[in-house]
Amino acid sequence: MRVSLKDSLRSDLNDARRGRDRERTLVLSTALAEVRNREIETGGGLDDDGVRGVLARAVKQRLDAAVQMRDGGRPELAAREEKQARILRAYLPAELDEQQVREMVRELIAAGAGHMGAVMSGLMPRIRGRFDGRAASAIVREELGGQR
Repeated sequence: MRVSLKDSLRSDLNDARRGRDRERTLVLSTALAEVRNREIETGGGLDDDGVRGVLARAVKQRLDAAVQMRDGGRPELAAREEKQARILRAYLPAELDEQQVREMVRELIAAGAGHMGAVMSGLMPRIRGRFDGRAASAIVREELGGQR
């Protein structure tokens, strides 16, 4: 039987607490709190994809914060945010590169998705948590522009 992502997070949190790893304990407990909040918002439990969505959002928030910290002249805080993002990223599938996403977009267009909404609705479930949605949207626009 496969362990759920949420159970894996809980187990790793307990290990971090036992090992007195303060940074990891903070990051994992915060992530689990965000998962619980999302479950309350949706009115039910989250499956692994839902948990991955929460984790992907948390990684993005930390990376955005790191950029702001660096721009504000606080490289030590930026490094801390980036470290926290790396801890959470370990629970997400491998990131996709632009070429892989471009290939997925071309497949969807070839399968008959002829407009932005159709392509994005087919693409997002496949790339969620693995590639930036805004960058994917730009790729879709480029590829659809080449089709016309």
